[in-house]
Amino acid sequence: MKIEPVYTAKATATGGRNGKVKSENGVLDIDVRVPKEMGGPSGEYLNPEMLFAGGYAACFDSALSLIMRQEKITGVTTSVTAAVSIGKIENGGFGLSVVLEIEAPGLEKEQTEELVKKAHQVCPYSNATRGNVEVELIVK
Repeated sequence: MKIEPVYTAKATATGGRNGKVKSENGVLDIDVRVPKEMGGPSGEYLNPEMLFAGGYAACFDSALSLIMRQEKITGVTTSVTAAVSIGKIENGGFGLSVVLEIEAPGLEKEQTEELVKKAHQVCPYSNATRGNVEVELIVK
């Protein structure tokens, strides 16, 4: 799939999972560490899965808002929580899975499920992961 870029974000990682991540403009400038569950240090550190979860949640919520505007649905504040898991896969490497929990207070569950399906088709993160990462959609 070829795209015509509208915006490009650049970040540089140094030191891998036990290093630093910095965006080109300097707004993102953080240390990352291997999670304790994967043998890393105890303590509160960011890691690549947290960054991915935050990006996916924000992007999906934005896609959902777009669909709601297109369908003239107003007065609803949605929220999306992304849980990103990392684990071993068959080839000996590692893979990711994602669970997105979506809340849309004030809308019927069936209506929300239809909006979520449409958002999943337009969200750039959903399009990037489709066929590569298992993504489960849960409407609360």
